[in-house]
Amino acid sequence: MKTKGGSRSVLLHWLSLLVLLVLAGACVPVDYETPALGTVVVGGGEEIQIRALGALTRAGELGVPSQRGVGLAVADYGPIKGHGVSMGAGLDSLCSSEGGAAAAETVVGDARVVGVIGTSCSVAAAAAAPILSGAGLVMVAPSTTSPSLTSDLRGNAGSNYHPGYHRVASNDLYQAEAVADFVYNELGLRAMAAVHDGDPYTSGLTAAFKTAFEELGGTVAVAMVNKGDTDMIPVLTEIAAASPEGLFLPIFPEEAGPILRQSSEVAGLDGLVRIGGGGLLVSDFLALPESEGFYFAGPTLDFGANVNEATGRSGDELNEAYQERYGEHSTSAYLAHAYDATTLLLRAIEAVAVVQGDALYIDRAKLREAVGGTSGFNGIIGAISCDGFGDCGTGRVQISQHTDSTMTDVEGLPVVYRYAP
Repeated sequence: MKTKGGSRSVLLHWLSLLVLLVLAGACVPVDYETPALGTVVVGGGEEIQIRALGALTRAGELGVPSQRGVGLAVADYGPIKGHGVSMGAGLDSLCSSEGGAAAAETVVGDARVVGVIGTSCSVAAAAAAPILSGAGLVMVAPSTTSPSLTSDLRGNAGSNYHPGYHRVASNDLYQAEAVADFVYNELGLRAMAAVHDGDPYTSGLTAAFKTAFEELGGTVAVAMVNKGDTDMIPVLTEIAAASPEGLFLPIFPEEAGPILRQSSEVAGLDGLVRIGGGGLLVSDFLALPESEGFYFAGPTLDFGANVNEATGRSGDELNEAYQERYGEHSTSAYLAHAYDATTLLLRAIEAVAVVQGDALYIDRAKLREAVGGTSGFNGIIGAISCDGFGDCGTGRVQISQHTDSTMTDVEGLPVVYRYAP
């Protein structure tokens, strides 16, 4: 039964929509129906608004190149149906739960935004995704890898999965299998220790590695540090008591640096094989003398000749453009991922945007479907296809070894192992 109040709400809704369209300089299409997640109207002469959420302070060496990659992709892609694209000011998600939530709230406070690139870190994504998803937005992440954000790759949603979330970085379940195989079968180690800091990325990758390594027949002792810890002697003492042959550190430089520097102060830790995840594959960490001999597991980076089909830009050309504009190599391994993620979003916007006069109508639900329906898109990182939980990464992993701390180009490290699912 429809009440008078309900009719009034519906009337006010349509009046508000009409006012919005008029203010935007647009005419209402004759057959216009309100989509379930709403429509963004881009008026005549206005730009399409997207936003980039990244770690610009903590873990800034990871997030800053990604933000720059978004800007390069927007410039290379060009206008969409007569409208330019603006990424606005980069939003700092701080590589933290609080930062991710705050950045997401800023985004949803602007009704013009149609999609988001980011975040850099899984912990920020876990906080941002429910906010952005609830607002009907689509999100494409370049470097968040926790299985909790998508699925267990067996058809079960992760604990932090929310509709509209996608990523071109690969699910860490692949990296866990790669590291386990490399350590067990290539290096011949049987006893490992692993350290996490409690966030979805570090704890998820540590747990997945433990499972994969123990299935092969090895053992893993797990220890935890807190973000911001500098005194690592207690955790190093705990690790030494387990008598491991190797140490897996899927954490960030702020905590990994003190662990490496203080390892010499604890008996039993000399000569350990040390391996880290993509969070450590940044230039500042490579510059530490203690990082020499370190193994790094991360995305494959030998895609210089690969071409992004939406812009025609190759991996080598992207690196050259980056160095020309910013005067340095990218400090992280995820520049190309950010570039490809942005073009995925832009081509989806172009596919669903409807022209009416001078305005564009972008159906948020259709935009989600377009991004999620990506199949066989040729990006710089390789062929990109998305599954039903937003995993769009290639699954390929490479492990490189760092032998010279004067060499800080993340793409210049010698590769010693490759994995493909």
